[in-house]
Amino acid sequence: MTQGNEEAAYVDKLRELGKRNSQLAESLRELTQRYEGISEHTEQYQALLREFGLDDVMRKSQKDVKRYKMASMVYIVVYGFGDLQQRSDADLQLDRLDEMFISIDDIASRCGLVKIPTIGDNLLFVGGILPENKTNPIDAVKMAYEVTAMMRRFRASGDWLWDLAIGIHTGPVMGRFIGNKRLPYTLAGNNVLTATRLGLGAGLGKVSISPMTFELVKEFFTVEKSGCVPVKYSGLMDVYSVSGIRPELQTGDPDNPWSEAFDLCYSRFQFMDLQEYVLDMLEERLPHNLYYHSVKHTIDVTTEAELIGWAEGVPEADIQLLKVAGLFHDSGHIFQYKGHEERSCEIAQEVLPQYNYSQDKIDKVKRIIMATQLPHTPTDILEAVIQDSDLDYLGRSDFLPVSNMLYRELKERNMIGTLDEWNEMQIKFISNHQYFTNTARSLREVNKQIQIDRIRELLGEGK
Repeated sequence: MTQGNEEAAYVDKLRELGKRNSQLAESLRELTQRYEGISEHTEQYQALLREFGLDDVMRKSQKDVKRYKMASMVYIVVYGFGDLQQRSDADLQLDRLDEMFISIDDIASRCGLVKIPTIGDNLLFVGGILPENKTNPIDAVKMAYEVTAMMRRFRASGDWLWDLAIGIHTGPVMGRFIGNKRLPYTLAGNNVLTATRLGLGAGLGKVSISPMTFELVKEFFTVEKSGCVPVKYSGLMDVYSVSGIRPELQTGDPDNPWSEAFDLCYSRFQFMDLQEYVLDMLEERLPHNLYYHSVKHTIDVTTEAELIGWAEGVPEADIQLLKVAGLFHDSGHIFQYKGHEERSCEIAQEVLPQYNYSQDKIDKVKRIIMATQLPHTPTDILEAVIQDSDLDYLGRSDFLPVSNMLYRELKERNMIGTLDEWNEMQIKFISNHQYFTNTARSLREVNKQIQIDRIRELLGEGK
């Protein structure tokens, strides 16, 4: 294949990847809008406030009540109390009930769900409020799957009285902060009622979910339609039953069913939460006179790292880490300009455990971040990709305006002299620079000589 054909092939591949990313983003937006529209239709906002007595609270203390656009409620119905009084081992069974509740709390905490105060022995948990996230439907069903697996082990271990049924619904809710460290929130809204009805209608040992939850978890779990339940203002709503993890995403080990493929699929969704968090942090905390090392540069590097990574055949798990490193690679500018890479690694080390990244993955992200230091000497394909992504602008058509922003940034820090001196430095830097990946060489290398010629013209005009 000739160089021209190779370049055309790379361009086509990157164009396809760009189109794929756009389609995925559009699908997510459409799905979110669809589920919000359904939820808005089923929820009469003012009536809800009056029904739960929150209208006075809203007027008196707006800060204590918050509306969450997307939360997943897990309602667990406990069965066995009707037979308890007939048991000779009632005390033992009550001890087992406490053991079961503790185990459920542990699973919920591990899956990122918060326990909500309820009356009686049935349980209510919610995901997506502490913190707010887009993975809460997956987290909720994952919790339910682990709880039902635990119950099967309990019931197989001996004379076990208790059983459970679980209902899950995703939609907007009102949350009121009550200040209790263990149970900090109460919830209100028709969507809470929907979750309880799903739980009460589920069979023993079963997990029933709403259509909204189904749409957001069907890529992870095997689900089938199982019936209908009445919903206020909307009539009958379809109900789906969760039967397990999708075969291609499970390990087959009942003690550790979550495969690397499941984690990878999950990380695609979770990256949106992480990206939103980091970009908001940068928008709020980066110095305003970072004209080049801005939020836009972070987005450019993150996007380019994904595109080059795919074109280079990098495994998807490593592409996810490249994207994470791209998000964090300049975050250290919040604290300092020179040596910001080390501070970027510190920020990544602080934030990523909150998103369940293992230390091995965090260390890999930090190594990729440190590879953005000049001079570039990559030791593997991941370092080569991030380095080419970081200096992608050298071969782009917008090189001059981007380099002028970098000049302005350095000038305000007294790190550069005149514009002519800067342009001379640019010529030297670009002449000595090389891209390391085949993709970047094919797409950007040819334009570098054009940039040198343009800078020389500017120097000639200045003289």
